[in-house]
Amino acid sequence: MPGQTIAEKIFSRHGGHDVYADDIVIADVDFVMGQDGTSPLAIKALAAMGFENKVFDPTKVALVIDHSSPSPLEGVSALHKQMRDFAAASGARLYDVGCGVCHQLLPEQGHVVPGDLVVGCDSHTCTYGALNVFSTGVGSTDGAAAMATGKLWFKVPRTIKVIFTGTLPKGVFAKDLILYLTGQLGADGATYEALEFSGPVIDTLSVEARMTISNMAIELGAKAGLMVADDKTLEWVAAHGTRESHPVAPDPDAIYERTVEIDVSDLAPQIACPHTVDNVVPLSDLPPTPIAEGVLGTCTNGRLEDFAIAAHIIKGHKLAPGVRLVVAPASKDIFLDAIAAGFIQTFIEAGACIVTPGCGPCVGTHNGVPSDGENVISTANRNFKGRMGNSNAFIYLGSPATVAASVLAGHINDPRPYFE
Repeated sequence: MPGQTIAEKIFSRHGGHDVYADDIVIADVDFVMGQDGTSPLAIKALAAMGFENKVFDPTKVALVIDHSSPSPLEGVSALHKQMRDFAAASGARLYDVGCGVCHQLLPEQGHVVPGDLVVGCDSHTCTYGALNVFSTGVGSTDGAAAMATGKLWFKVPRTIKVIFTGTLPKGVFAKDLILYLTGQLGADGATYEALEFSGPVIDTLSVEARMTISNMAIELGAKAGLMVADDKTLEWVAAHGTRESHPVAPDPDAIYERTVEIDVSDLAPQIACPHTVDNVVPLSDLPPTPIAEGVLGTCTNGRLEDFAIAAHIIKGHKLAPGVRLVVAPASKDIFLDAIAAGFIQTFIEAGACIVTPGCGPCVGTHNGVPSDGENVISTANRNFKGRMGNSNAFIYLGSPATVAASVLAGHINDPRPYFE
């Protein structure tokens, strides 16, 4: 038999027999997650299946209130209460208002470890691929089936191997890598396939930076964005939980759909322009673009390392006149660490506002909805028309460094001079 990719190995272990790309497998899942935009539908589906207020294993199911947190509307409050009541009755774990974004909480709280198979009722569940987890987003009904039975059917995806070589220039970060790749392959460049990231550049990145890359695998259409579990990964996981890991590495003779190799040595900061994530250009090719708002945070770039990068640029400066900066920590623990490190004080003194740990401005239900015609530079993962709550605004995506340099300048600005 041929060698296997990371995805094929994880599905083989969880399905009980060897499987390969395009096979259909019924597999055991290690964890299931729903957020406040999807959990109410899953709870309704569970009841329709005859599993009212029941889950297969309460220790392996979590509900997270992060998208509209705290609630901006009466109707949303009713949905939040439904989640709280379900968690209390079923024993499932509830992360309530202020805990943070689901995709930060699951790894941070030790719920996922290398070798796991995880599904979440949210498209950016692919984030945990940075920890050697096959994690993928599913609809609320499929999520309900997994919550009820601990199993789900899958079509094993083919895998695209992505190798990043060279040396990352100063002022260029993980966000620039994944934006560049998205621009090169396109928004449908990996549809229903797994991305397997590797190479010396990935090896040098922190676990947090790797999560930024895996988080955006879905923006290329991929089911997962996988990496091997090296010593950095295993140390990070051990520091955040006690579950046993089962790391998986690809075989040397694994069969890939294709291999993409990118030398990043001359890579410039990248910008995704409205209104698609694959509309990517080097920052130097962008015409002068004034901004009204910057967003620092989200499940893509709301971690402590991201705040450290932004604070390095912002410290001792003020936001440009007429520019707002919304900072959304990815979790309560990150918020506390950022306070202790002085980053939050740096942002506030510069003129920023800090919002509740969670999805906040990214999802567009509240917290920083832009006005008609305004340009926003954001560290989020999507810039679709209307994504932040106003279809007449324009969202540009960049790294935390690019956002920080831009809110000081009043226009989308190159961060590299701050790292010389």
